[in-house]
Amino acid sequence: MRYFMSLVLLLNALLCIAQTRTLDFFLQQATQNSPVLNDLQNQILISRIDSQLLRASLRTQVNFLSSNSVAPTLRGWGYDPAITNYANVSALVQANRNFVTATNLSAQLRTLDLQRRALLDTIQLSQRDLVRTLTDQYITAYGDQLAMAFTKDVFDLMKGEEEMLKKLAQANVFKQTDYLNFTVTLQQQELAYLQAQNQYAADYLTLNYLAGITDTTVQQLAKPDLQEVMEATLSNTVFLRRFATDSLRLANEKELINYQYKPRVGAYADGGYNSSLQETPYKNFGFSAGVSLTIPIYDGRQKQLKMAQVDIRERTRQTNKQFFLNQYAIQVSQLRRQLNALDLLVEKIDRQIRYSHTLIVANNKLLQTGDITMRDYVIAINNYLNAQNLATLNSVNRLRIVNEINYWNR
Repeated sequence: MRYFMSLVLLLNALLCIAQTRTLDFFLQQATQNSPVLNDLQNQILISRIDSQLLRASLRTQVNFLSSNSVAPTLRGWGYDPAITNYANVSALVQANRNFVTATNLSAQLRTLDLQRRALLDTIQLSQRDLVRTLTDQYITAYGDQLAMAFTKDVFDLMKGEEEMLKKLAQANVFKQTDYLNFTVTLQQQELAYLQAQNQYAADYLTLNYLAGITDTTVQQLAKPDLQEVMEATLSNTVFLRRFATDSLRLANEKELINYQYKPRVGAYADGGYNSSLQETPYKNFGFSAGVSLTIPIYDGRQKQLKMAQVDIRERTRQTNKQFFLNQYAIQVSQLRRQLNALDLLVEKIDRQIRYSHTLIVANNKLLQTGDITMRDYVIAINNYLNAQNLATLNSVNRLRIVNEINYWNR
């Protein structure tokens, strides 16, 4: 008994010293510490560089080219000089450029822009998932805190009656067995209080873990201020925006495929030294220029096959979108039904708590005069416990449902 009381007092002291944390604090910490969000933000930065790389690749490219070889003949043995020219020495500066139409360039830039939009959608979904997961764990820990506080109140109430009941038992107002039954119930309540503290500490540290907080101090939690978000226009939510983005990406992919089968023009120019070292090598400085033209004629129907692949992905996108709309309607409807059912219980549970508490107060007065049995007093306490636990469970479940509704509607 002494050991348990010491541990209870120690844990209680730690909780009292620590400052109160709010849900916003944990959400801010989780957002800052999340490696997933950090990676996605870096991918956004990389995608911005990709558009710069694309523009740079379409500008004129200048390179220095040098090729030097010698193929000597010894006593008539060696490579055919008609092929090798005995030697080949070159040192050229070459400039080349592939010409792309403005519409083609716009399509390629649009590809990168849609990739960024898809990343932004993913970031918002990841943030939303993080908020839901962290809020749910916060609600769990907050429910533990409520249970811990209530078990402490009941324990303090029973502990305050212990000395008086002991004297009444010694005065033969109650049987010694009744007093022993009360003592057993008191010890059980003490164990329940200790277990509630352990559970709260475990769930609080899990909350720290999810938020990326390394502090192992168990602190108080403020009541989460969760306001139910009114049902938003579904078309404006990120859930449907990702389907719209995918649709635009598939349409743009078709446009890029079409551009692959249009004529392509390129040009080059070079200047420098290019010689076989056979005749007047000192005069072999010069330049050259040229134009290339590529006109696709036949590639084994690859274009049609690529288009078919895009069409299949578009049908998949439409199927997934419709499935999501159906699931969304069912999910939100069930959540609101559950929320309404819980709200109907609130008044009844509160009434039961008030009656149970009033009965305990009345029984306490009767207990002092021996006009009520110990068994009835313990039953009244247990009824109060059950009612309060039901209220805590109802409150926690309501917060969870509101959190889930906000996930879909925010």
